[in-house]
Amino acid sequence: MERGIPADQVDRFAEQLRFAIWVGGGDGGEDVVGQSGGLPRLPVDAEWPSERGIPLPFVASLDCAALPKVERLPLPVDGSLLFFLDPENAFDACSRGYDAYAQVRYVPAGTETAVRQLPSGGELPQPYPEYRLYADVVPELPPGLEPDDEDRDDSLMFASDAVQQLVGELTYTDELIALVQDLWPTENGLASLRIGGYTKRIGGSYSPEEQMARASLRARLETEPDLARPERMRWRREEESRLIREWVPLAQFPTEFFCHFGRFLIRFDDLAAGRFDQMRSFPAFTE
Repeated sequence: MERGIPADQVDRFAEQLRFAIWVGGGDGGEDVVGQSGGLPRLPVDAEWPSERGIPLPFVASLDCAALPKVERLPLPVDGSLLFFLDPENAFDACSRGYDAYAQVRYVPAGTETAVRQLPSGGELPQPYPEYRLYADVVPELPPGLEPDDEDRDDSLMFASDAVQQLVGELTYTDELIALVQDLWPTENGLASLRIGGYTKRIGGSYSPEEQMARASLRARLETEPDLARPERMRWRREEESRLIREWVPLAQFPTEFFCHFGRFLIRFDDLAAGRFDQMRSFPAFTE
């Protein structure tokens, strides 16, 4: 390469690069890809999504046919994705080990739909502000390699084993990060919702992959209670790295609820097969 970076280092670094779709408000000269807030269009025979009798706030809908096509992000080619989340109840449930109060609905193209009004009676969900959504494709690197990270040494303490090993072996890490910025200059403004890329550590909470790995370790210890601590640590880190490779954020977004952040994850395989019922929610508290 003209920058003098060996091709093998470029190839290894590129394996960590993902592209995400960031959607948010924009100007009318861009293509509309969805709607934030307001009222959802659901199949005519579908009820408003709820959990244990509680209607879930409608976050956003996306027109899959209008979204940019991103390599290695196997979203549906058409139809609509609708996201619902009650972040306060979801956060409380998640802290107790339950995955609840979050739903994603896929509506295939050609389905007869209608605007669904809010359910009557009871405690109604707070509506999100309604506005049209526009999309940009943005490169993302995992924690420990992020371009805007001012203290990479500290971030590497929480990075996956794969990233730690890569940084330890590469001699052109800073140059490769700068190359990504030069090839895909972006304005990292606020996005209403992000699809794909990597999950981010929010506040002092564990990442979703860390949470899943720790849950897997607890399950293993039920049958292997005498597992040595070094082996526990090694196994959990390897499990976390595997989960990062196999799972992808289906949606990450700030909510209209104080200090809550929504994160929906799904396996790449389930996303490609349209198994949206396999989505898992990992809400976070930002403070």
